[in-house]
Amino acid sequence: MTPNAKGALFMMGSMASFTLNDVVVKLLAEDLPLFQIVFLRGVLTTILLTATVAALGRLSFRIPRRDRGKVALRTLFEIAALVTFLTALINMQIANATAILSALPLAVTLGAALIFREQVGWRRMSAICVGAVGVLLIVQPGAEGFNIYSLLALVTVVLVAGRDLVTRSFSNDLPSMTVAVITAAAICVFGGVMSVTEVWVRPSGAQLGLLALASFFIIGGYVFSILVMRVGEVAVTAPFRYTSLVFALIMGWLVFAEFPNALALVGAVIVVATGVFTLIRERRVKHA
Repeated sequence: MTPNAKGALFMMGSMASFTLNDVVVKLLAEDLPLFQIVFLRGVLTTILLTATVAALGRLSFRIPRRDRGKVALRTLFEIAALVTFLTALINMQIANATAILSALPLAVTLGAALIFREQVGWRRMSAICVGAVGVLLIVQPGAEGFNIYSLLALVTVVLVAGRDLVTRSFSNDLPSMTVAVITAAAICVFGGVMSVTEVWVRPSGAQLGLLALASFFIIGGYVFSILVMRVGEVAVTAPFRYTSLVFALIMGWLVFAEFPNALALVGAVIVVATGVFTLIRERRVKHA
């Protein structure tokens, strides 16, 4: 399997994991405060991830000197993106927030071309733009839903793009699992601090089970999102970020009985076709 094919699979795994985590958090948020969820999920995530990495014999916090500042910067990007996105999401329509975030693949690809001098041909750039059209068909944002908080969603795009580009600059000596553990612990601490401003609710046994499930999914999201930035070309893997909308459509139908309309289904087909085209194109280039 080529690095680009691995990167595509890692990206889809990351999008699926984060989407499933969002579904569980949405279910929990009906009864529990948001930052209490972030904190409790973070505790479980940090413990489970650390134990798993230790069991595999890969637990190490020996960060190369040249990567220490980058790890700190990536962590700040992660926390800042969490704050801006949650603030925007609470104060604006979710469709409009998602539409703004659909600019992320383009932002990351352009950033990789400018910073790392990665080659981005017109076919790959076209695939990204076509995928963005598919996303807009899925979310179908309304102009009346945009407000000042749209700027925060746009800031989130910049922050997440910065996080991914910093991740791509890590040296090969820095273990990906180390970064995942640090990320989980940082989000946990942040959630704990913010939860002080909320009125805590004692979770039931079922809610604790959902928290454990969310922890499992968020671990997958952390690990895959780090791995995808360390293999393959950004221009190839970026279009597969759009698959999060497809996963969201499926889970919305299965869990929340939210049935997509015809335009959303057309958009989903376009997103899937964009990914398939990118993989086929990459395979042809490899064998050329």
